[in-house]
Amino acid sequence: MTAGVRSENRSLELFAANIRNRHTRRAYMRGAQDFLDWRERAGVASIAEVTALHVASYIEQWGRGRSAPTVKQRLAAIRRLFDSLVASQILPANPASSVRGPPHKMSRSKTRPLDPAMARALLDGIDASEPAGLRDRALIGLMVYAFARIGAALAMKVEDVSERDGRLWVRLRGKGGRRHETPCHHNLEAYLRAYIEKCGLGADPAAPLFPTIGRGTDSLTKTPLKQANAYVMVRRRAAAAGIEARVGNHTFRATGIAAYLESGGKLETAAAMANHSSLRTTQLYRGRRNAVSADEVERIPV
Repeated sequence: MTAGVRSENRSLELFAANIRNRHTRRAYMRGAQDFLDWRERAGVASIAEVTALHVASYIEQWGRGRSAPTVKQRLAAIRRLFDSLVASQILPANPASSVRGPPHKMSRSKTRPLDPAMARALLDGIDASEPAGLRDRALIGLMVYAFARIGAALAMKVEDVSERDGRLWVRLRGKGGRRHETPCHHNLEAYLRAYIEKCGLGADPAAPLFPTIGRGTDSLTKTPLKQANAYVMVRRRAAAAGIEARVGNHTFRATGIAAYLESGGKLETAAAMANHSSLRTTQLYRGRRNAVSADEVERIPV
């Protein structure tokens, strides 16, 4: 086995070992492997011979027709690839560190939140007489009222819902494994209590909080619900509520954050509730305050 192949295999092993989020790991692995394949096609004999110019050329070619965030993610994967080689003392320096991606600045979140009244109607319209309805209402409510990411919500165990001084709290695990605990809004508390009590979930604290429904039955299984299935569920619930806007898993988290800020909530508190590491991320959900109304446009006296 050549040193080059050994180095590349070592770098990919470090990717798998050090990136905890499976979605990020998959995207970075794909990006790293694609760059290594390009390096071979470009005639660069060894990864040790890769320069900043090679990385810049690849990014320029690969990035044509792709969005700035997508290109920046691919560049981040390549940087991490070389960081692992430097850390392993296979390379003396990272040739991708000086390469800059395309400029990109977001002024608002890409996910469009629902109007609060629309979200309220959706939740009220869910038939909570069966386990599926109880589960779905609790899951959507968790995203709206606790600003939970879908991945963190679906990873919850029954024991992650606990009572403190007569009030329910939820424990979520965010990006990077950061643990986050928050008290429940009274509506979310009602949803969770009804769901856990009526479905008998309290008997097994280690069971997944949001499992699948058994095929051909109305009973909950012990298998955690997957994100793809949750997406199908929220689309179905939105359609049943007469919501024509495109709805996804992140829609409800965005709805909760935007509604909180619109009602006068503090940005710092919203960031803590959403478990954001930066206030700039939370600020993206304040887009409505910067929206220009039709009435204001009509003020132009021309």
